[in-house]
Amino acid sequence: MITPAAEALFDAMDATWPAHRVMPCDGWLIRDGSGGGKRVSAASAVADSPDIDAAIAAMRAIGQTPLFMLRDGGGALDAALAARGFDLLDPSLIYLAPASTLAQKPPHVSLFPVWPPLAIMRDIWAEGGIGPARLQVMPRACQPLTGFAARHDDRAAGAGFCAVAGPIAMLHAIEIVPGQRRRGVAENMLRGAAHWAREHGADWLALAVTEANAPARALYEKLGMQVAARYHYRQGIEGGEE
Repeated sequence: MITPAAEALFDAMDATWPAHRVMPCDGWLIRDGSGGGKRVSAASAVADSPDIDAAIAAMRAIGQTPLFMLRDGGGALDAALAARGFDLLDPSLIYLAPASTLAQKPPHVSLFPVWPPLAIMRDIWAEGGIGPARLQVMPRACQPLTGFAARHDDRAAGAGFCAVAGPIAMLHAIEIVPGQRRRGVAENMLRGAAHWAREHGADWLALAVTEANAPARALYEKLGMQVAARYHYRQGIEGGEE
């Protein structure tokens, strides 16, 4: 089984957590996120020397603050954006593991694949800052897809979302109820998601997390997941014009 390359992981992230629309523009893909967060609102380069000014104009034309995703360091393009005053935001990692090494059928009544999301899942997401605009991203994802409702001690404990793009399943929007953290709920969700992913044809489970989220990273690494790709954002008021 060949480990997916970074580009395949980014393609899977786009497919499983998609923008409202994507537009090509002078060496860029411009994403219209419709308020769904940075991942679905950032421009990414598809050419060696993309036109930064064209991307800035295109994002402003759809009412978005210019935002760029730089993958695996970004190189000269990252340096050019930094020189223009674009701030570094959210250095992030994509973790990956074979679904077979993670998969475990969840204990009875501890994790349920559910679609569409239940009201309690929406409430859990809302309390964690995942509001309606981000929830609208989920139905746009490739098939198969599902939400996950987690329970612990006979109480609602968490929610998540997963979709499969080819051999890669990506888990998004993991939110654990504060009072239920450090009780194995997140681990059960990851293992249950891998189990569901294998049943739906995926060989790999992946997810994205900010570098700053040390507790989540510790869990992923404890479970044997490894960093397979990196990215960050550049955002700012270019030239002080806004």
